[in-house]
Amino acid sequence: MTLKRSITLVQATAINMIDMVGIGPFVVIPLVIGYFNSPLFLWAWILGAFIALADGMIWSELGAAYPLAGGSYNFLRVAYGEKWGRMMSFLFVWQTSIQAPLVVASGAIGFAQYVQYLVPLGPYGQKLVPAGVIVLLTGLLYRRTEAIGKISVLLWLGVLVTIAWIIIGGFTHRQIPYHFWPADTGDFWKGAFWVALGQGSVKTIYSYLGYYNVCHLGGEIKSPEKNIPRSIFISVIGIALLYLGMNLSIIGVIPWQEAQGHGFIVSVFIERLYGVTAARVATGLVLWVAFASLFAVLLGYSRVPYAAALDGNFFKVFARLHPTKHFPHVSLLYIAGLGLLFSLQFTLKEVISAILAMRILVQFVAQAIGVVRLRRLKGTAGLPFRMWLYPLPVVLSILIWLFVFVSTGWFALWGVLLAASGLVVYLLKVRLEKSRSRVSLKTE
Repeated sequence: MTLKRSITLVQATAINMIDMVGIGPFVVIPLVIGYFNSPLFLWAWILGAFIALADGMIWSELGAAYPLAGGSYNFLRVAYGEKWGRMMSFLFVWQTSIQAPLVVASGAIGFAQYVQYLVPLGPYGQKLVPAGVIVLLTGLLYRRTEAIGKISVLLWLGVLVTIAWIIIGGFTHRQIPYHFWPADTGDFWKGAFWVALGQGSVKTIYSYLGYYNVCHLGGEIKSPEKNIPRSIFISVIGIALLYLGMNLSIIGVIPWQEAQGHGFIVSVFIERLYGVTAARVATGLVLWVAFASLFAVLLGYSRVPYAAALDGNFFKVFARLHPTKHFPHVSLLYIAGLGLLFSLQFTLKEVISAILAMRILVQFVAQAIGVVRLRRLKGTAGLPFRMWLYPLPVVLSILIWLFVFVSTGWFALWGVLLAASGLVVYLLKVRLEKSRSRVSLKTE
């Protein structure tokens, strides 16, 4: 029983974009402005787009060449060879088994944050709402891939309508001019700017994450050698333009000094333009977007442990496909279940920083180095897609990811400890397998 290639370019792009948007921009805009405490906060969104575009070239080259379920799992396994490849791919699945549920939890917590604009939630409500959302999404994903592709397009349309309303409303009611290069920045560029850029970009990059989701679904994409790179670039460029337009629209109506203090910035923005009723409708649309993103996140990440288990490099139970609907149901239930537990324990700000800190070294940096190794070992003649301006995107991607990693502060320690614990588990796993082989040989 294998996965079917039934997801089209439109559906793949929809899955990517709804994963990217999610609740992210709606909850981190005030946080990013607060880090800068100046109009220069927009540079954090520009840096986030730049990182996504550079890193997207790496994903596109690897995804087109190796279109299999699991994305980075397969890329790392192939790039680092038989010995080191199994270790690197195991480390990726290990960190994904913790980091993916954190992504689910972040979306669910952000969902509950916006619900409070409509209905005040007490301490228990703030825990029950995220849990209920995750349970509902798991039920929606418990079906065939063909149906999921159609649901994704429907959710995507809701995302586009929501952001279009924000952008058009802001530009048609613009009251405050935006100065991209304020004259009174003083020494801001010399030190504080870079500190703020690092901290702010941790949050903006979180809002861009997901441009590679299509790679996790590589085994289900039609014509992957063409559609994987296309969906990645369409997603990154499209979302970057939407994010920049949304930020400029909001601060054209609400001064940035005030905007950084609003937890429901989009709701307040629409209320100021059209009144309370319209703000309630807008809040409902934001919740639609958050729900759509979680749908894509659970869909993509559920394929990672499945791919590793199928390859014999993770726990066998994750290799099971549903007997009638043909999707990795054990992997889905694990990620959803752990995400539910995390949503009950952590705050949104903590989760966002932890998500990035845990994945930068094992996934993004190691993968960038891996694409260089593959080019040296196999050349570029057989590549369906070759990144532009090589090796510049690789060098820039590594340097910027390391800058962001350091900017996560003490959460970077989480990333190091997670990788270290994964290495210990992998070595124990290898030793256990060797012991079993010896016992098997003796009995024969």
